[in-house]
Amino acid sequence: MNQKYKYFKIYDMENWKFAQIIVNWQHQFGRNNLPWQKNNDVYSIWISEIMLQQTQVKTVVPYFKKFIHTFNNIYDLSKSDLNKILHLWSGLGYYNRAHNIYKTSKIIVDKYNGFFPKNVYNLTQLPGIGLTTAHAILSLAYNFSLPILDSNVKRILTRFYNLKKNNISNIKYEKKLWKIIKLLIPIHHAKKFNQGMMDLGSLICSYKNPKCTICPIKISCKYTKYKSHTVKKIQINNLKKRKRLFYIVLQHKKYIYLKYRKKKTIWKKMFCFPEFYNLQDMQCWLSKKNIQKIYHEKYYHTNHKFSHFELKMIFIHITIKNTKFKKNKHNLWYNIQEKQHIGIPKPIYNILIQITNQFHKNEKII
Repeated sequence: MNQKYKYFKIYDMENWKFAQIIVNWQHQFGRNNLPWQKNNDVYSIWISEIMLQQTQVKTVVPYFKKFIHTFNNIYDLSKSDLNKILHLWSGLGYYNRAHNIYKTSKIIVDKYNGFFPKNVYNLTQLPGIGLTTAHAILSLAYNFSLPILDSNVKRILTRFYNLKKNNISNIKYEKKLWKIIKLLIPIHHAKKFNQGMMDLGSLICSYKNPKCTICPIKISCKYTKYKSHTVKKIQINNLKKRKRLFYIVLQHKKYIYLKYRKKKTIWKKMFCFPEFYNLQDMQCWLSKKNIQKIYHEKYYHTNHKFSHFELKMIFIHITIKNTKFKKNKHNLWYNIQEKQHIGIPKPIYNILIQITNQFHKNEKII
């Protein structure tokens, strides 16, 4: 049998037919009015693709609109301050993406005179742009016949062909998926096909409760036993590691102490409360700084989920008599009555909002 059709030998759908069904479905039912689709601008497509990495469309849309409104083009972005970018990114998560956007904007302006490279190799040399993102940018902006392999596409292929990972490595399994999608990508209408695969995975072939009965490729899909309306479950390990950290929230009048995170871990180069692994370390730090409390501690608790672990955050709020920390690039006293353009992680920002609301409430009582 021809090598080209080896993945289709037990199915009744050929490559061209699969692609045509996806293109037609996308044209009729797909998402065609997203904000980054309006002008078909490579800059907007690049920003959207970075934001969409491991993030849902409905979450990205408001952040994208705010980001593009602030940074209209690659030149505005490259001349900006990283803190301003992180401020706009606050709450979207995976903050390393914002760092990569900032680095890439400078490279494109300095090395490519503000124009995005139109070949895959040069694109993948830029921070934060892998093969799938490079293919997405070139296919969506210029209709280049280049396939993508994001989580949606992987899920569709795995289900449609009933693929078993068995004991092979993630790298080998991904290579297998790349071989398949390269056979499926049409020479023409690659943009519609790639957008259709992403839309189908998000809207129909979703991770939970896929809508198999209205799927355009259900007849040949081996994941769905369509005649009996039963669906197999893809086994994915959802167990996450759990961590616990303590945060000290120091307040002096209308000011809250924040530290600049230099560590190359979560929330790099953002502002956060001082962080500790245990209460003993926290008490030692307070003693070393000779901090005098006015009121008894107030506690806040929250859980924050990351892709690979869940963080239990315990905040200890203390009102102090005076500010002994000098303001510099590594720390600041955040004025809760004024808006400041700095990067603050969402759970930290939520605590600041609570404290701000309580502060205003106390002012009214006085």
